[in-house]
Amino acid sequence: MSGSLSQRNAIVTGGSQGLGLAIARAYVAEGANVMICARESTALRAAEEELRMLASPDQRIVGEVCDVSREDEVRELVTRAIALFDQVHILVNNAAIHGPIGTFDTVDWEQWKHTIEVNLHGSVLPCRFLVPHMREHRYGKVIQLSGGGATDPRPRFSAYAASKAAVVRFAETLAEETRGSGIDVNAIAPGALNTRLLEDVIAAGPDQAGVDSFSNALKQKATGGAPLTRGADLAIFLASSASDGITGKLLSALWDPWEALPEHARELSGDIYTLRRIVPKDRGFDWGDR
Repeated sequence: MSGSLSQRNAIVTGGSQGLGLAIARAYVAEGANVMICARESTALRAAEEELRMLASPDQRIVGEVCDVSREDEVRELVTRAIALFDQVHILVNNAAIHGPIGTFDTVDWEQWKHTIEVNLHGSVLPCRFLVPHMREHRYGKVIQLSGGGATDPRPRFSAYAASKAAVVRFAETLAEETRGSGIDVNAIAPGALNTRLLEDVIAAGPDQAGVDSFSNALKQKATGGAPLTRGADLAIFLASSASDGITGKLLSALWDPWEALPEHARELSGDIYTLRRIVPKDRGFDWGDR
């Protein structure tokens, strides 16, 4: 490891397992001080202890119980992080749930709404409380986690898909609102991961999740899925000075040449790596313009 995050302080939500924990591990290995949060205290304490074992004596590792869908708890989380670190340089909004699985008109409506609260509100609220602090210091790195459904329809996972599309559009919008302030805001598409979200699909079965989704989940589990380390590596890049000035982008950990993006900073000022509407001429048709 290069120590590219030495002397930097980070918050990672949903940091007790899966990709969140993988990112926290990578940040610790790169020299960062890290605060992780999660709703469930047992897994959180285990992850905190693991990170402490990886850290050097002068690194600070903290675990905080927090439900990111609750405004008061997120405000307290950010307040504690600022008090502990003095300056928070990095925010990774990773916490997410799959929510109800099934056709939109049959799933439980309260669960559907709660998925939006966790996945969308849970990535907006930390920004709402931390971005003013980053503005004050004229520096910050905000990293949103995208997911299946952000760029393509995801039948039977409507709450998850809608929330993740919103998370990406929010990142693009926040990037514009903070442009020129020293704050970079980007989103990561980590690929199909073998985490608890995959287990949700398998547990739901083909009738609830759909035959194709269920079959693909079984294949993914058997083959291993996308490596967590690749998403964590991209999270390091976006948190480090190597990505300074790159903002408002949705980057695939697996398929995009993100390591080389600093060489193309000028070209990135447009709509490359953003959500956009496809018009007929994009597909070679000569109709659709007025």
